[in-house]
Amino acid sequence: MDASRGPLTGIRVLELAGLAPGPFAGMMLADHGAEVLRVDRVAAVGDEPRREVMDRGKRTIGLDLKSPEGVAAFRRLAERADVVIEVFRPGVAERLGIGPADLHAVNERLVYGRMTGWGQDGPLAHTAGHDIDYIAIAGVLSMLGRAGGKPTPPINILGDFAGGGLMLAYGVLLALIERERTGRGRVVDAAMVDGAALLFSMFHGAVHGGQWGPRGTNLLDTGAPMYDTYETADGGFLAVGALEPRFWAEMLDRMGIGDLPGRDDRANWPVIRERLAEAFRSRTRAEWEAVFEGSDACVVPVLDPREAAGHPHNVARGTFVEVGGVPQAAPAPRLPGAGHGDLSPATRLHDLSAWGLPDGEAEALRAAGVLA
Repeated sequence: MDASRGPLTGIRVLELAGLAPGPFAGMMLADHGAEVLRVDRVAAVGDEPRREVMDRGKRTIGLDLKSPEGVAAFRRLAERADVVIEVFRPGVAERLGIGPADLHAVNERLVYGRMTGWGQDGPLAHTAGHDIDYIAIAGVLSMLGRAGGKPTPPINILGDFAGGGLMLAYGVLLALIERERTGRGRVVDAAMVDGAALLFSMFHGAVHGGQWGPRGTNLLDTGAPMYDTYETADGGFLAVGALEPRFWAEMLDRMGIGDLPGRDDRANWPVIRERLAEAFRSRTRAEWEAVFEGSDACVVPVLDPREAAGHPHNVARGTFVEVGGVPQAAPAPRLPGAGHGDLSPATRLHDLSAWGLPDGEAEALRAAGVLA
């Protein structure tokens, strides 16, 4: 297969500009070959390439969606599109005249992906919010943090990106598959609160079943000494994930520790943790890396983003790439034998004829300040 062609080659996506989750979903589709046209405000679009990571592989235009001419132009573009990514509060797209009913009237095959924090309905649907709010209401934030400490948000990964953008991209693909059977597109209601709740399915089940205690006291939330981070002599950190008995045994053997109390008794966890912390502080991170190299002890260095790009495993797999001078994660997941989309920085699209807007009409719109 041509290495430049991804599995979504031929799929056209109109992405309405917005905050992180929408562009992330558009990036994921573009990464795998979709033709993504980002629609921004007129004043926000220039001829300089956009080097933001989540805009890679896209083309951009500016369009005044508050003008009748701009709305009409957007509908023309939607006639040639397979997907629209919309990121407004519920009801805004309908008031602009570019809601699902408006666009399905001109293109019944269109998949209309809606990205919000609270969803299209419910008591909070029309209120403002951010990642921290969505994961709090989903029951997720209460479970994140150290024992005895306050809930700690993991930046905005869980709500915005995993629960939001990733779920939107997944929903779009579901709708595209269904369209092959029905010939019709549908609306995708991707809400970050829903996505965050889904990501925590296993833990919600464990809490309700009585198998999971307060935050920071459990096997996978830093409660257990065999699943935590430890500081080294030079101020670095190691990530320890020696959950299984044989991995635990190998770790202790390589560390030269042979007299720890049994880890199956939770009462021993504080003593075990202190012994491990003392041992790890006795050598530098690099020295410990050498000790555990090639082992199944499940002990690895905690790398910062700059270090991660140069780690031998990531280098061997091409986990990171450099685009326009900016290091960034390569497209994922991988489909062996398939290619991926162009990862170049986003550039302005001047010729919109392939999208159904001839040059003469486009120039007239530009002259009127409606299109950029």
